[in-house]
Amino acid sequence: MTNYFLSLPHDSAEEPTMEGMDPAELAEVIAAVEAFNTALHEAGAFVSAGGLQPPSTAITVDCSGDSPVLTPGPSIEAKEYLGGFWIIEAENDDVAIEWAKQVSRALRSRVEVRAFQEEPAS
Repeated sequence: MTNYFLSLPHDSAEEPTMEGMDPAELAEVIAAVEAFNTALHEAGAFVSAGGLQPPSTAITVDCSGDSPVLTPGPSIEAKEYLGGFWIIEAENDDVAIEWAKQVSRALRSRVEVRAFQEEPAS
């Protein structure tokens, strides 16, 4: 089994708000994501998941020089940013992609799938 990172990119660097969002549509999305999470748990594929605070809350830590440098904000300027994620366990890429299809439908959004690097054999 391999762990996969399913990430939810936001299509804009603008911080999202719930203002102007149709409450019925929001309720549908929330229910669909809850059903997806339940299915992951029932299948034994759930490892972890979470939403992320907006980029404005980030602190970039750089200890590559002589002294640590802490900079408020994200490490790079971007047109998009990561809004949330799931870490799942799947037998292979095809299975992970099937899970990603389900959550993409639930969220009505793109989802990126990436496998974790394999641990080197000891």
